[in-house]
Amino acid sequence: MPRPESPGPAGPLSTLAPPGWLVRTLKPQSAPVPWAAVARASVAMALPLVIGLAAGKPAYGALASMGALSGVIGDTADAYRMRIYNIAVPQLFGALGVTVGSLVFGHGWVAVGVVTLVALVSGMMSTIGAVASVSGLLLLLNSVVGAGLPMPGEWWLAPVLMTGGGLLVLALALLAWPMRSGVPERAAVAGTYRSVAALLEAAGTDGYGDARIAVTASLNQSYDLVLARRTRSHGRNPELVRLIAQLNAITSVVEAAPAAHQAGVPLPPEVPEEVRRLADAIAGPGEVTVPEPVLPEPGSPSARAVDHALRHVAETLNDPDPHGIVNVDDRLGRPAALRVRARRAARNVLLTGASWRYGLRLALCIGIAQSLVSLIEVPRSYWVALTVTFVLKPDFGSVFSRAVLRALGTVAGLVVAAAVLAEVPRGWWDVPVMMALAALIPALTPRGYGYQTAAITPVILLLSDILNHQGFGLVVPRLVDSLIGCAISLVAGYLLWPESWHTRIGDRLADAVADTASYVECAFGATEDPAARARMRRRLYRDLSVIRTEFQRALTEPPPVGTRAAAWWPLMVAVERVVDATTAARVRIRHGAAPPAPAEVPEVAAQLRELAQGMRNSETLEEVSAHFTGPKDSVLEPLRQEVAAARAIASPRG
Repeated sequence: MPRPESPGPAGPLSTLAPPGWLVRTLKPQSAPVPWAAVARASVAMALPLVIGLAAGKPAYGALASMGALSGVIGDTADAYRMRIYNIAVPQLFGALGVTVGSLVFGHGWVAVGVVTLVALVSGMMSTIGAVASVSGLLLLLNSVVGAGLPMPGEWWLAPVLMTGGGLLVLALALLAWPMRSGVPERAAVAGTYRSVAALLEAAGTDGYGDARIAVTASLNQSYDLVLARRTRSHGRNPELVRLIAQLNAITSVVEAAPAAHQAGVPLPPEVPEEVRRLADAIAGPGEVTVPEPVLPEPGSPSARAVDHALRHVAETLNDPDPHGIVNVDDRLGRPAALRVRARRAARNVLLTGASWRYGLRLALCIGIAQSLVSLIEVPRSYWVALTVTFVLKPDFGSVFSRAVLRALGTVAGLVVAAAVLAEVPRGWWDVPVMMALAALIPALTPRGYGYQTAAITPVILLLSDILNHQGFGLVVPRLVDSLIGCAISLVAGYLLWPESWHTRIGDRLADAVADTASYVECAFGATEDPAARARMRRRLYRDLSVIRTEFQRALTEPPPVGTRAAAWWPLMVAVERVVDATTAARVRIRHGAAPPAPAEVPEVAAQLRELAQGMRNSETLEEVSAHFTGPKDSVLEPLRQEVAAARAIASPRG
């Protein structure tokens, strides 16, 4: 994420220009179009309509298409095994939700209380993880729909049809599994190698920081993908073991990159090209075999570190039995057993304040929405609670920006829906229209929440019209309902909660600084444990990646939160540079540099811990001079300079 730009001089039209936080909120994210997901969405949402029309039961087809919509929203995983969890598990909760909602349909305040309780459970579930978050979303969404819309047929028919629609998406997503088993995992690991090649190309240039961020994101994705599959494999799967060995091996190149960057001299082009050649070998089918690397003679200690790391990678790729490498060098370790993780998740949900705060916030807003439409006659009132649910989802960004994007996206979606409902007759014409509209959902979702809302809105309205035959009359009430839901979310889900006005970025960054102090001690301590050091470094970069995401969310908030987040940004960059400098110093020692004196390491760690403590004690930073007593020719001198720069950063008051 680029550093926020300083505002230029005010011009005559500056008062008419939108504020910076709104511009950042509306800016579409750059992402490739997932063509396979586009095709699946188009077929999966149109096919139930075809079957329903052919059977003379279009309402049944619409219900199955609603279930398919849930599957399309959850169809985000690359690995085939992960698709089963991402699509199938949420469908079970969605079926439970529509069953509960339909059982209380028309029961007045009983329905309000039940849906509010479901919202509490849904909100608390959403804090567990990605699959639980989507499951909680579908649990609440479908209970709201079931409590607000009369379902055709027996009580069990709606959940069966909606689940069937979601499972149709899953079946289409798994069609190529027998032919492409393992391809997504290999592609992810190969992509990590290519990002490392770009990092080596950027060493010694201004583009190094962005390249390192890309490497961190790619490593996170690859490790999550491979280790998640590995934990479900009984025994030793040779392919997965090999992929883990390949990931572990490339981390040695990642560790050498900061040293090459600090040298300030770009590496020869043959070096990144060698990494790309390795990536091509990994992406291909079958066992990987690569020739001996052909690299220029290294002319500096940092270049020798990169050369040594690349040769180690080539040896790992050529090893016919990487089991021993993984046993010794599995730097992230095998995830805990499923029952252990389930027990931890249940304990965290029930005992952590964050879980209860989000659950209560969502329950309060849903309770207000359901109570409001019970007291005031609002046709098809379920849309108000649906809006609240989507706005308050924690995965999509800040509550404030989601409310703004929801309103704008709904307006854009209603323009499309108005044209469809006014000009397209109900019947077989719904099929090609649905194919076109459904394809937009996976195409626009990566662009941002507002774009996703604009794509989903006409689909839901078309399905609602098939169920209720209100035609163009749906458009204006849905806009009013959306605005009511956004207003409830902003007031009861944002303004009334003090934490909305105080970003926690400072606290999380302080934790990262304290962890950096521990990493410094581990990197240069008396105990030599490469695996522990590698795990600590990976965890640090992963944490900093999460904090960057929090920055992105906070920057879309209006002042004072957005202003304060922008003020903390330089320190974020400084902490990343400290971690890089620590790794670079460790690499230099491994390749012949003299280790630091015993007193130098505690001095650096103490400065970092003092900085972390100061960050926790105030919301603004004061400039502090850092004084070090170590010799200027020490291997830690670049690290001390980065620590001093971090301590010299002052945050503007306000």
